[in-house]
Amino acid sequence: MSVEERLQDVKARIGKAERLSKRPAGSVTLVAVSKTFDAEDIRPVIVAGQRVFGENRVQESQGKWPELKAETPDIELHLIGPLQSNKAADAVALFDVIETVDREKIARALADEIRKQGKAPKLYVQVNTGLEPQKAGIEPKETVAFVELCRKELGLSIEGLMCIPPAEENPGPHFALLAKLAKECGVEKLSMGMSGDFETAVEFGATSVRVGSAIFGSR
Repeated sequence: MSVEERLQDVKARIGKAERLSKRPAGSVTLVAVSKTFDAEDIRPVIVAGQRVFGENRVQESQGKWPELKAETPDIELHLIGPLQSNKAADAVALFDVIETVDREKIARALADEIRKQGKAPKLYVQVNTGLEPQKAGIEPKETVAFVELCRKELGLSIEGLMCIPPAEENPGPHFALLAKLAKECGVEKLSMGMSGDFETAVEFGATSVRVGSAIFGSR
């Protein structure tokens, strides 16, 4: 299958999952994860109509996305990888959505840059639903308080939560936990589900799914 055919296949599978879950058509946004692929690999996906993309690293993104966004101004670019505080300025300048607000230091750095730049990317809090020591994210029991801190003390507009379940576990309980936390926090958006489990994520209420290899192929 060509990359265009894989893109259409993923979109069709999302549509089917929406129908099976009795959710409105188009209620789930596809974030095409283009990390490690260069501009020439990404352009055919843009030409095929995809407008929302995800990247893991700020520096890698700076090498390809300013030009791609200049060519196609309605692209929405998501940062879905860990953010270092010394990259906060670059992240605010380039990304439309930052999904990995995962600790107070990052939240404060982003608040400072948003004030300085007058540019406000949409923000999601990353939750470590599996309590994995090697993985970034706020602990589930601290999520509501952290969202409150971001909103009330730092003036940040948090619109969603994001998670990456442990690879070897059934993702369903993790998606259910994130949905429950979102209700408790009063946030609308749920970024959950990747190439191997995005249909399950749709069933549990994902508003966006992050799909890379099922579209671009193996890296």
